[in-house]
Amino acid sequence: MTTARPGLARLALLAVLLAVMPACRRDDPDAGRPASARGFPRADRASPSADAPAFATEALRDAQGEAREVMRLARIEPGMTVADIGAGEGYYTMRLAPAVGRKGRVLAEDIDRAALARLGDRVTRERLDNISIKQGDEADPRLPAGSFDRVFLVHMYHEVREPYAFLWHLRPSLRPGGQVIVVDIDWPTAEHGIPPALLFCEFAAVGFRLGEFVRKPELTGYFARFEAVGPQPQPADIRPCHERAKATGTAG
Repeated sequence: MTTARPGLARLALLAVLLAVMPACRRDDPDAGRPASARGFPRADRASPSADAPAFATEALRDAQGEAREVMRLARIEPGMTVADIGAGEGYYTMRLAPAVGRKGRVLAEDIDRAALARLGDRVTRERLDNISIKQGDEADPRLPAGSFDRVFLVHMYHEVREPYAFLWHLRPSLRPGGQVIVVDIDWPTAEHGIPPALLFCEFAAVGFRLGEFVRKPELTGYFARFEAVGPQPQPADIRPCHERAKATGTAG
């Protein structure tokens, strides 16, 4: 009787594992997703194209009164603690800091390390000591619980690829009475905007209620304010927008 050589046995085992692995990936509904998004519904929207629209200069945005009007609508007051998510190089961060004053705080968060480094240099140059900078995750902004009066999502929410996970992780960061402020454009998500109906649906799925919605020329889009209501749903209980649309007979 002959005995298989150890090398051949290992090769046979490896071949079996390689054959099984693709099937395992196909059976995993969360394959390819960040760990912070696993267990949440997938998005009901197209991903933005690679070509992002160019923003006006900060001087032009100021001339149009953009930040001033957004902060007025958001009811920013001295002493507040505010998070600027997707802060980039800090257009809103730098204007929120003096608005909340020395007793207030601004947390600037982004997933782009290079942008945060440039923002850090800017904060140092302008000697603003009420600003903190933090890197987030694409599906989790990693905000401290019970910390914020306002969370700003300005011209960035349409870029979020895992909206249900992102909003679920964000929600506990609000203080009682805290609000999420969204400024965006009524365009398809593939064109770097988000239709209001889809925005409302995604927020509602995670337990937010729309408090105010206005369109303003200064914003090059719209302003929406949301408040958390009721208990936070479990990830498995979140119904994605296409399912909610079927249940109500409306378009997703």
